[in-house]
Amino acid sequence: MAEPHDLTALEQAAAIAGGELSSVELVEHHLTRVDALGDTVGAFVTVTGERARAAARAADAVPADERGPLHGVPTAIKDLTLTAGVRTTFGSAAFADFVPPVDADVVRFMAEAGLVSLGKTTTSELGCSLYSEGLVAPPARNPWDLAYTAGGSSGGAAAAVAAGLVPVAQGSDGGGSLRIPASLCGLVGYKPSRGLVSGGPVGSGAFGLPTNGPIGRTVADVAALLDVLARPVPGEPYLAPTPPPGGWLGAARVADPGRLRVGRFTAPMLADEPVHPDCLAAVDRAAALLTAAGHEVVDVPAPLGPAVWPLFEIVWYVLALAPVPLGRESALLPLTRHLRARGAEISAGTLTATLGELQAQVRLGVRRTAGCDLLLCPTLAAPQAPLGWFAEGGDPAEDFDRQRRFSPYCAVFNVTGDPSVSLPVGVTAEGLPVGVLLTGRYGDDARLIATAAQLEHSSGGWDRHPAIWRAVGSANVNGSGVGRSAP
Repeated sequence: MAEPHDLTALEQAAAIAGGELSSVELVEHHLTRVDALGDTVGAFVTVTGERARAAARAADAVPADERGPLHGVPTAIKDLTLTAGVRTTFGSAAFADFVPPVDADVVRFMAEAGLVSLGKTTTSELGCSLYSEGLVAPPARNPWDLAYTAGGSSGGAAAAVAAGLVPVAQGSDGGGSLRIPASLCGLVGYKPSRGLVSGGPVGSGAFGLPTNGPIGRTVADVAALLDVLARPVPGEPYLAPTPPPGGWLGAARVADPGRLRVGRFTAPMLADEPVHPDCLAAVDRAAALLTAAGHEVVDVPAPLGPAVWPLFEIVWYVLALAPVPLGRESALLPLTRHLRARGAEISAGTLTATLGELQAQVRLGVRRTAGCDLLLCPTLAAPQAPLGWFAEGGDPAEDFDRQRRFSPYCAVFNVTGDPSVSLPVGVTAEGLPVGVLLTGRYGDDARLIATAAQLEHSSGGWDRHPAIWRAVGSANVNGSGVGRSAP
């Protein structure tokens, strides 16, 4: 018998609209799951149960003709995202008691759309790493196998969605931080085009690399949340692409991008690293499905190569220099302190020259793949990584290098600003998820979403669940061996 968390986000909203469930009932159901599984998978830093119950009661009182497609649905907000009146730690012990006075624009938009946040999801410290293993919450574990990381920096968001604690969640992506966890946890993680989603009301813009975005189990759910997040805001530094008729959800529902030319490559871009056969097989499967749908798939050179890594490295060091409360630097993790120390050595002139050279390389990369509507490549160089693997040697420099070699694809598209989505096309012999990366031209989010939805339909759907999905109240919730594949 189906339970409320078995429903997609859009199905949960439809159940509310049809009177089959109330938002209060859905929130209570999911809070029960958070209480049982939240620490097991390391999904949440802070749970806001009473606040969620009050928001659910308010959502149920809204007239039917004023409700949007996700009205009353439970969700969660990444702990890097400002949330007024709610502890927001940025994944760091240095901010363990910080309570922002303002909401990020995306938090306000979600509340106005009637979504109900259950709390703040686990992230890496200051968003600096692709795994979420800090000091303020349990590490984010992959619900498919708790011995593996859920990734980062939106690792808690991915763990929450993959374990059925919320159907869809907000995250952010500055170098793969939505797409990496999505690939590891068998989800759809979407990085919008630069400028499509506000990063306000505070912050520097971080050279245009990071953006807020959605993570969910289906393309339609992700597109529906993108409709909520992608509202024009005055004063943003980048011009927002125009939404299609019917919005991003409309593009997903039509799932017809027309006949496309898709450029396929598998060479890693930020590291000279062997790519795991399971990752290559997932790309082959995606290419075959795209070809069967009538698209032309051609082999192309990678837009960029490992020679650009020193440029990206400099930018990433500088981005780690976020303000930290006076006297709290010693509370930071070794990796964060290492990145900040390197960043402090970089002069303004060096940074300016690096940004200029990086843009020149982006121009060359775009010309290498001219004539392609979309690009297809692996999301990661390996399907999974064990919990603790990146930092196990105790050397922050080695930790950072392992991250580069594990994820040599995603960050390039933060530099270009192109829309990019990880899709759970592949599966390992052990039944663990393997993602592929599909990337569109800047501003062409509608075509990318339509293609992702088409690929989802031709794959027979991706809404698969790990064994922990059914583990609430059972002896299986024990921190080991939970989560091998269960279609």
